[in-house]
Amino acid sequence: MNVKLRTITLMMTGVLALTGCQTADLSKQTSKTINMPTVVVNVDSDGDGVPDELDQCPNTKMESNIVVDDRGCHLTMGPDMSLKIEYRAFFAKGSSELLPKYQAELDKVSEIMNTHTTSTMRIEGGISENEIDDGDPIAKSNTLAKNRALMVKNYLLLKHGIEPSRLTTLNCDARAPIAPNDTEEGRAFNRRVYGLLTEPDSDYPINLKDGTCVEF
Repeated sequence: MNVKLRTITLMMTGVLALTGCQTADLSKQTSKTINMPTVVVNVDSDGDGVPDELDQCPNTKMESNIVVDDRGCHLTMGPDMSLKIEYRAFFAKGSSELLPKYQAELDKVSEIMNTHTTSTMRIEGGISENEIDDGDPIAKSNTLAKNRALMVKNYLLLKHGIEPSRLTTLNCDARAPIAPNDTEEGRAFNRRVYGLLTEPDSDYPINLKDGTCVEF
């Protein structure tokens, strides 16, 4: 008899415990809203730095040496409708050889110069610091940067017949780097020619004022 009472008592205790679980007060629980971050992907199919949704010239490339404007088109006119075209060529260490891809870009420059017959071009030649540090005799003699600028000038003179009076060459040597010289990537950017095609009366923000680049 006592065993039956104990069994019944245990069963009632279990039922009460379950009832307590089932009737728990949920009124004080609150819900939480989780804000998930929204990821926006700007697709730039041609890699010119302008998203497809804004790109009006979808076939231009960032590696093209004639820059693009904020519409993704080759920049041929400035905001004030003045001519402004940039040209860049890069060289192997110790070399002034103008590679075919940079010659092709000069062909485009010459076409514009033949259309804008009063336009002029300034051509800056530069070298990396390690071309001097490594004992390159041409770099040390201050002629490697000149040779690079002259390669661009002579290409326009000899192949396209551009008048020499429209072309100005400047020796920037290693004094006007566009990238740090402590990495190979930066040094490669500094082994360059930079050209700017403008009308004669246009402002030309180069390093002549402080004597960084020297006309020759």
